[in-house]
Amino acid sequence: MESFLIKAAQLIAAFSLLVVIHEAGHYFMARIFGIKVEKFYIFFDPWFSLFKYKPKKKEAVPSDKSTWRDTEYGIGWVPFGGYVKIAGMIDESMDKEQMAQPAKPWEFRSKPAWQRLLVMVAGVIMNFILAIVIYAGIAFYWGEKHIPLDKAFEGMNYCETAREIGFKNGDILLSADGKEIDVTEPNHVMDMLESKQVTVIRNQHDTVTINIPENFLLKLNNEKSPFYSYRMPVVVKDVLPGDPAKAAGFQPGDRIIRVDNTAAGDYGEFTEALLNNAEKEIPVTVVRSGKEIDLNVTPNSAGKIGIALTPITDIYPIVSKRYGLLSSIPRGWEMGTERLSSYVKSFKYVATAEGAKSIGGFGAIGSLFPDRWNWLSFWEITAFLSVALAFMNFLPIPALDGGHIMFTLYEIISRRKPNEKFMEYAQIAGMLFLFTLLIYANGNDIYRFLIK
Repeated sequence: MESFLIKAAQLIAAFSLLVVIHEAGHYFMARIFGIKVEKFYIFFDPWFSLFKYKPKKKEAVPSDKSTWRDTEYGIGWVPFGGYVKIAGMIDESMDKEQMAQPAKPWEFRSKPAWQRLLVMVAGVIMNFILAIVIYAGIAFYWGEKHIPLDKAFEGMNYCETAREIGFKNGDILLSADGKEIDVTEPNHVMDMLESKQVTVIRNQHDTVTINIPENFLLKLNNEKSPFYSYRMPVVVKDVLPGDPAKAAGFQPGDRIIRVDNTAAGDYGEFTEALLNNAEKEIPVTVVRSGKEIDLNVTPNSAGKIGIALTPITDIYPIVSKRYGLLSSIPRGWEMGTERLSSYVKSFKYVATAEGAKSIGGFGAIGSLFPDRWNWLSFWEITAFLSVALAFMNFLPIPALDGGHIMFTLYEIISRRKPNEKFMEYAQIAGMLFLFTLLIYANGNDIYRFLIK
């Protein structure tokens, strides 16, 4: 329950930030052009709101002018999304009464098409700028750290779907279609799995080529574990006095490779083997000063032998790169554009039958966050969601920014304004489509949780 609440809190915090920035883009661009914004809400407020504030006007303002005091600011009670209600605009509020009145100078519909276009584009642009700022901040504050693939002598663990096509735990990733895999590239996993062949080093010296099936990325969508993760070598850091390991002769620096004559060079394999042999004397093979030595030890009832392990960061060499304030900005831009490119590439799979099954709702998004609060992970995921939100809102679907942008571009090119009645019907159709998609996506989450 605790992990669920932590994930939910991170999801709500991330969405709140993304919504505020997105709607602020619309709001400030509208204000620049003197367009009245009637409401600015974080979260949705059907029937009632948690908080609202309507500034009082301090002085008389000409009727053809609008100020920030014309806006009602509030917080709704449905903790996803948000909106700005722009006067004279056909949006989700479907304010037909207002649209039936003669257009006022401070209304959206009274402004030139290029101004209306900028108002609608502003939300998307702000989300993309936010992603770049976050990525730049990550580069500046945390920098970048990675373990070179060829230095990870224990190789990688692979998810079940990857093992089904030929990967084996312990394989060391080498190249994709002849090009060396670069773990510093944000899109390296996607690029690798969109290739035709991936080459790995197996058993420390064998070169093996694995064929990647077409649309393999789709099959990974329902995987709960990542495509690969570094295996953690089991290296003794300290031996606890009075425990079985001390009596068996374990020493700091020993690297455990087998338990009961079965390979156990990874922490997960090692702990599982000990637990399966609890309270039984078994041989454990270690590498000490380049030589293999067998030590007989009896794990206790909990599968413990009394050793402290060396962290992976003290075993593998860590390559670090720091960014200054100025150099972090181009790195933020690079990471943002690469994430956008990756998201656009993956979006092509949505139109397939398999891709439709992988669509997820709030549960799928929430599962991206770790079950323990970690600021680096939080900001990385928030930046990715900001990129995704920018792209999704740019799609030419009525009720999304992209739909409004599409109709405005049509007006600019044809020099004819779309019929308002048509716009109303298009808005309704778009909203129905989005509600259907929302129900379907969250239905997929429920199906995967309860049935799969």
